[in-house]
Amino acid sequence: MEKSLYERLCAANDRRHEIENLLCEPAVATDVSKSTALMQELSRLSPVAEKFSQWLAADNTVHETEELLESTPDREFRALVFEEHEEAIAQCAQLEEELKVLLLPRDPNDDRNVILELRAGTGGEEGALFAATLLRMYTMYAQSKGFRFSVISATPTELGGYKEITLEIQGMGAYSRFKFESGVHRVQRVPETETQGRIHTSAATVAVFPEADDVEVEINPADLQIDTFRAGGAGGQHINKTESAIRITHLPTGLVVECQDERSQYKNKDKAMKVLKSRLLENERRKQAEKQAGERRGMVGSGDRSEKIRTYNYHQYRVTDHRIGLTLYKIESILNGDMDELIDALITADTAAKLAEENS
Repeated sequence: MEKSLYERLCAANDRRHEIENLLCEPAVATDVSKSTALMQELSRLSPVAEKFSQWLAADNTVHETEELLESTPDREFRALVFEEHEEAIAQCAQLEEELKVLLLPRDPNDDRNVILELRAGTGGEEGALFAATLLRMYTMYAQSKGFRFSVISATPTELGGYKEITLEIQGMGAYSRFKFESGVHRVQRVPETETQGRIHTSAATVAVFPEADDVEVEINPADLQIDTFRAGGAGGQHINKTESAIRITHLPTGLVVECQDERSQYKNKDKAMKVLKSRLLENERRKQAEKQAGERRGMVGSGDRSEKIRTYNYHQYRVTDHRIGLTLYKIESILNGDMDELIDALITADTAAKLAEENS
């Protein structure tokens, strides 16, 4: 193992013991914010320390068997020792690679809630219907992971599709599971409106960004234009007669956010501000990334919603992710929310790209 890696692992192990001791102190135990932060840090360091402990044991076996091989003349015993020696070397190599992955810089947004926006793309009404299909896929996947979701705003079409819809997905690690979904999703299928059975190609765009904390984004009230209007769609007489829907325009950037899901104007405003802050934070993050000349462009792409990332082909029963060249012949299962195999492959590809960059 390289000296620099060994020193980083020793430091991580020492920090783990330090945190464990700190959490036993009464002053820390009664400070909720501090103890929570330390617990989160401990949860990240514990897998590293445990894996490092396994590596130290395997490395010790390597040295012990080396000494035995040098001092043992018995041929049969040497063969057994040599086999154990080779296994320990292989185990050290495997554990070292796993430790490198665990030490990779962690995306600070991974544990955050998610704002997810779906918009109909090319294909007219079929694009809107496909947006509804993706909405179902994402909400079923969120449920399977124990995440909560709620609609912030929606513009439905007469046939049951969506011109656009915005969701909030809440749960620890939500962003880590959804962050690679931004981009153009293309579908190839026979539309319900097609009378001659021809396969059409249409699309929907997805944008995913982490929910911003209040302290991260400061907005000058003078920069906001806030309008109220009557919500449309289902909801009975109340939703049609009360101006509870909110439209917020951020004048410096031109960003517009609407929310009409709640009956309360206050709740709609709160949700709309949450989305606006998240969009502003994401825009700033992208600007900073673009200014870094040597920024890594990972195997899973840039997250730009103009990038075509995936094709869903009903006729061939396949889903292809173009960023990593992965094709899965299980479209029905994936559209029913069984997305782990796809998302895990994207995470693995991104991790491999980060490792290659660290080793270059």
